[in-house]
Amino acid sequence: MKNQQNITLTRVDWTTVSIYIFLVLFGWMNIYSAAYDASHPFIFDFSKEYGRQFLFILISFFLALVMLYMEGDFFNKLALFIYGFFVLLLALVLVVGKEVNGAKAWFGVGSFGIQPSEFSKIGVGLLLSKYISSTGAKFKNWKTRLVAAGIIGFPALLILIQPDVGSVLTFVAFIFVMYREGLSGNVLIIGLGAIVFGVLSIVSGAGTIDFPFFGEQNGIYLLVVIVTILAILGIVFVRNFIVPRNRKLLYWIIAVSTVASLLFSLSVSYIVENVLESHHRERIYVMLSMPVEREGADYNSQMAKITVGSGGVFGQGYLQGPMTQNNYVPEQWTDFIFSAVAEEWGFFGSLVLIGTFVLLIIRIINMAERQRSQFSRVYGYCVASIFFMHLLINVGMVIGLAPIIGIPLPFFSYGGSSLMGFTLLLFIFLRLDAERLNIFR
Repeated sequence: MKNQQNITLTRVDWTTVSIYIFLVLFGWMNIYSAAYDASHPFIFDFSKEYGRQFLFILISFFLALVMLYMEGDFFNKLALFIYGFFVLLLALVLVVGKEVNGAKAWFGVGSFGIQPSEFSKIGVGLLLSKYISSTGAKFKNWKTRLVAAGIIGFPALLILIQPDVGSVLTFVAFIFVMYREGLSGNVLIIGLGAIVFGVLSIVSGAGTIDFPFFGEQNGIYLLVVIVTILAILGIVFVRNFIVPRNRKLLYWIIAVSTVASLLFSLSVSYIVENVLESHHRERIYVMLSMPVEREGADYNSQMAKITVGSGGVFGQGYLQGPMTQNNYVPEQWTDFIFSAVAEEWGFFGSLVLIGTFVLLIIRIINMAERQRSQFSRVYGYCVASIFFMHLLINVGMVIGLAPIIGIPLPFFSYGGSSLMGFTLLLFIFLRLDAERLNIFR
């Protein structure tokens, strides 16, 4: 058994491990710069964020080592138990958790906190992989889709109750996994269309707007006009390009789609205006360059973009960024850490960082495709999709292309829960990959 364990460890993808270590240590360097305090210059000062991050790094390295020594079949057999455990934590945090920044999402442990939502994605990834591999699900029927949606949606709902909208959005990543396993591409197209139409609904339904030829009208009137025009164009297309025997069915599809689109728009506008918390609504308006009532609501976004621009091509130099060193971006070492990189390392430094993440994601996908076990392949895609979604939203948030919703940059942003969660997520897959020659379902 010991011999077999040694053989398995030699098959670990150490290149991916090296990328992980680079990201963690480079992130620590930038946390030190973003949180630098001249009165506490020692990087191992545990009263400061960079000192505590060092402790989180040590714990994460230990967890990574433990994962590499675990039997891969353990994660397959106990996927449901692991999922249930993390769901239980999400339920408990609503009862006994402490509130941070308006969300009851943390368990307080002394001066430290544990955020279970950062670990729940592991449970979802494992159980989704177990379900797909054990049933041979290809997402061709509604039962399969509903079961998968339930696996993803139940913990997402608990996180939404906290409320932590940002973490919920990252669960969208799992749709890419289902697409790889047979989900129709039409779902992705419909999803993209819903996002575009939702943005139009928010913009047009946010009060009065000045639109050419319509004058100053209530936004919903404009929305009705847009939907009507789209319906007319659809009917023209059907009459000219579809054979007669299919026209009646397509007319019904257009009619139902038009009504559904209008109801969707009304619901989006209603949710944004009446359901979302004011700070969530403000962040969406800021991203869409829409007016907000509260003065300074766009301060973080504006400062982050200025900080990114301050870096230029080659950057201001490590510990030399004026915006970063003067704390213009609040708590820059957490969700806005990319702006510190952009200012002090410049365009090229940012390119290296994003390129490293892209390399990591592509490498995980390639590793997933070489798996003999469907369970391992699906889980690999879960890991890659989650990293992709976090990278996309976090960088987009900093440069103003996504709302500010508190999404950490994997391995980079300050925080023990996120670092440990991402480490476990990755190293479970590295262990599964090391056992790829041992087929198990």
